[in-house]
Amino acid sequence: MHTPDTATMRAAIEHNVRAALAEDIGDGDITAALIPADRTARAHVISRGPGVVCGRAWVDEVFRQLDPTVAVTWHVSDGETIAPERLLYELTGPARSLLTGERTALNFLQLLSGTATRCAQYARLVAGTGVKLLDTRKTVPGLRLAQKYAVSCGGCYNHRIGLFDAFLVKENHIEACGGITEAVEAARALAPGKPVEVEVETLEEFELALAAGSDRIMLDNFALAELRDAVARNSGRAELEASGGITEETLRPVAETGVDYVSIGTLTKDVVALDLSMRLIES
Repeated sequence: MHTPDTATMRAAIEHNVRAALAEDIGDGDITAALIPADRTARAHVISRGPGVVCGRAWVDEVFRQLDPTVAVTWHVSDGETIAPERLLYELTGPARSLLTGERTALNFLQLLSGTATRCAQYARLVAGTGVKLLDTRKTVPGLRLAQKYAVSCGGCYNHRIGLFDAFLVKENHIEACGGITEAVEAARALAPGKPVEVEVETLEEFELALAAGSDRIMLDNFALAELRDAVARNSGRAELEASGGITEETLRPVAETGVDYVSIGTLTKDVVALDLSMRLIES
């Protein structure tokens, strides 16, 4: 629904890295201090397993903040599918800086590459259906924009970024507002330019959300027959999004019902980090 602009993304990367370096280094890397200050080194970073690369900007920012004299040379691009033992990037510079920044850089790259890899796996499951797979707000705290970026690198799409860029009216909101119609009307009055999505649990609620003029309707835990029925009743009036309890086994049948989107928390929530390794090759 909302794509952050370049300045917002840049600020997020700088903030992510600054916090991660402070967390790891504290008042100084005492182990790196064992190395003579004038010793330079070169290192290779490789992937131990297959996957989709994501996170170059975070790695670059780690060494920009830590020591701008470190040179980072990339051999892959974000969104690229790689095989095991692939050389990802090289580092050249003071040995202390290479080792101090190693884990922070790898943490960003392994998490974001793991996210992109999972998204690519799910995107392949719906290839040819025309459906778009959406992420959710189930992200690592503090890394919302980073994981949203990784989702796009893996071939999936972003739902709203947070609670500020689109309305998502759920059961408790509906109850507190006094009904679906009242909630949609209140949303239009509060922020006329913001998209309004309503989550429904029955076909009766779906009809109310449709009549209220919702931009998008989330069909929560609908059976396949109910999804097909909703698509037929909708006739293109609102965007339709399936969500809730969808697994790798049920994903394609859901996509084939004709809904526009499927949102899946697992794209960012159940990520297995890509296995990476840094090898010092000269010192």
